[in-house]
Amino acid sequence: MSYKDVKRGLPQRDAKVVAVINQKGGVGKSTTVINLSACLGEGKKKVLVIDFDPQGNSTSGYGVEKEELEHDIYDVILHDQPIEETILPTCEPNVFIVPATIQLATAEIELVSAMARESILKEAISRVKDDFDYVFIDCPPSLGLLTINALVAADSLLIPIQCEYYALEGVAKLLESMQMVKKRMNPSLEIFGVVMTMYDSRTTLSKQVVDEVQSYFGKKMFKTIIPRNVKLSEAPSHGLPVVMYARVSKGALAYSKLAKEVVLRG
Repeated sequence: MSYKDVKRGLPQRDAKVVAVINQKGGVGKSTTVINLSACLGEGKKKVLVIDFDPQGNSTSGYGVEKEELEHDIYDVILHDQPIEETILPTCEPNVFIVPATIQLATAEIELVSAMARESILKEAISRVKDDFDYVFIDCPPSLGLLTINALVAADSLLIPIQCEYYALEGVAKLLESMQMVKKRMNPSLEIFGVVMTMYDSRTTLSKQVVDEVQSYFGKKMFKTIIPRNVKLSEAPSHGLPVVMYARVSKGALAYSKLAKEVVLRG
């Protein structure tokens, strides 16, 4: 199914735009984007993933061949490429993706001189958000201009936090940036939720970190906790979400449960 097929005859939806963000790398950000979107798609939600990270992990995790791309999010941000012309189908019929390549890494510098540089992504998303239930922005692990664009474009933030020592390190800075954007450019920006990732039930540390994050974020923390799971690690190398690669694995079951929580949260 192509993007044009999505548009044909469907009611307007006005998507919830969620920036999946943490300035620390390796916390399960792209893993969460890929697998949460796939599970929501299985639940008949129309989802758009915008890969906004130069590493392009969401792009490769959905099996998109970067070398064969004609256009990607870089062209949307810096070359006025219509976003609808960059949207690709994925292996999950209800999930579509705007891919990214390493070329996006130069965008931070090139955006400095751009007009209305902080709101370019928001403007692009506005062209297609009525066609989807959710738009997930996979943010880079930094607080530069790309991330500011994501914060301006989003309705809310989903923050994955790894169950490890110093888990909350940097989160205060992220929340500070969020408050700055909320005050100056996006007054409706809120935290949608916090999800704990890479949980190892065998360690006391994982349990202590969950308790610490729970006391910090309270009800913003999702009840579903994503475990460390071999199948979650293997799935991206096959270009598949874990729910398609290993449906009954602990990782797949956890993300399916998280997707139900996301829907209930609105």
